[in-house]
Amino acid sequence: MPDPALRRILRLVAARSLNTFGRAVITATVYWDLYDRTDNTLVLAAVGFVQVIPVVLLFVPAGTLVDRSDRRKLSSIAASTTGFIGVGLALASYFGAPVAVYLALLLGQGCVNVIHAPASSSLIPLIIPREDLVRTNRIGASLQELSAITGPALAGLALTWIWPHWIYAAVAITGIASGILYRSLPKPRVVEPSATVSARKDWRVGLRFIFRSPLLLPALTLDMVAVLFAGVPALLPAVARDILHIGPFGYGILRASQSAGAVVMALVGGRFPAWRRPGHVLLVVVTLFGAATIGFGLSTSFPLSVGLLFLCGALDNISVVIRLTLEQMVVPDEIRGRVAAVHYVFIGMSNELGGAESGLAAWLVGTVPAIVGGGAIAVAFTLLVAAKWRELVKMPPLAELKPP
Repeated sequence: MPDPALRRILRLVAARSLNTFGRAVITATVYWDLYDRTDNTLVLAAVGFVQVIPVVLLFVPAGTLVDRSDRRKLSSIAASTTGFIGVGLALASYFGAPVAVYLALLLGQGCVNVIHAPASSSLIPLIIPREDLVRTNRIGASLQELSAITGPALAGLALTWIWPHWIYAAVAITGIASGILYRSLPKPRVVEPSATVSARKDWRVGLRFIFRSPLLLPALTLDMVAVLFAGVPALLPAVARDILHIGPFGYGILRASQSAGAVVMALVGGRFPAWRRPGHVLLVVVTLFGAATIGFGLSTSFPLSVGLLFLCGALDNISVVIRLTLEQMVVPDEIRGRVAAVHYVFIGMSNELGGAESGLAAWLVGTVPAIVGGGAIAVAFTLLVAAKWRELVKMPPLAELKPP
C-alpha cells in the first residue's frame, strides 16, 4: 500500500491529469475538425486567438480570486466546467454549427483555464510538504504528459471511426471525474496573511514579484518565447494532411509524440540526482528544442517527424520541472495565487497565442517556413537570455532556493 503522502500526491496529480486529458481531447479534435471543414490555416489561428483573450483580460481578477478562495473548491468547479464545454462542442458538432459557435465555446474554455491553472498549481504547495515538491512535480509532469499523449492519440483514432461529436461528449466524463478528485483532497493548510495590507490586496504584487526576480523572470520569458514561436501543435493538421499525407490517426500520433517524449524523460529523469546547475540545463534544453523544431519543419518523413517531436517533448519536460519547482521554491505562500495567475499569462500566452501565431504565419508564408522560422527564433532568443541574465546561468540547485 502506498504511504499517505504518496496517496495524496497521486490524487492531486490524477485530478490535474484528467483535466489535461479532457483539454487535450478538445484541442486535438477541434483543430482537426475545423481544418478538415474549412481547409484554411487561418481558422487554426482563430482557435488559438480566442483562447488567449481570457488570458490577457482575466488574469488579474483570477489571481485575486484564487488568493481569496478555497483553491481546492475553485479547482473542482473549473475542472467540472470543462466537461460542460465538451457537451457544448458535441452539440455544435452534431448540429453542424458555424465556426463562430465553436470559437465562442473555446472562449469559454479559455476563461475556465485562466482560473484552473493558478488555482490548481498554487494548491500543490499548500497540501504537499516542501520536501515532496520535486517528487510531486515529476509524478505530475509524467501523468499530465501521459494524459496529453493518450488524449490526442485516442482522439485521432476515434476520428478515424466515429463522428467528432461523440469525442467531445466524452470530455464531460473526464471533467466530472477531475472535479470529484479535487473535492476528495484534504483541506489546504491555512495561509498566513502578509504583513502589509498592500501585499494582501494589491494584485500587482504577483506581477512585481516576477519582474523583480532575477531567476523567475528569465525562466518564464524563455519558456514563453520558445513555445510561442517554436511550438507546432496548431499546425499539425496541416503537416499531417498536406506534407506527410497521413490521416487522422497519423495526426493523433503526431499530437501524442511530443507528450510521449516528456513522459519518458520524466521517468528517466527521476532516476538521476538533482541538477547542480539547473539554469544552465534550462538554457541548453531550450536551445535544443528550437533546433529540433527546425528539423521537424524540414522533415518529409513520418517516422523522422515523430522522432523529432518525441525529442521536443523530452526537452520540454526538463524545462517544465525546473520552472515549476523554481516557482514553488521562491514564491511566498500569501501571493502564490497572484504569481501563478501571472505565470499562466506567460504560459497561456505562449501556448494559445503560439497557436494563433503559427496559424497566421502559415497562412502568410506557408507551413514549412513558419515552423523553421519559429525554431530559429527560439534558438536566437535563448542566446540572448544567456547573455542578459547571468543569474540564471549561475542558479544553485533548486533545493537550496528559498523565498526572499
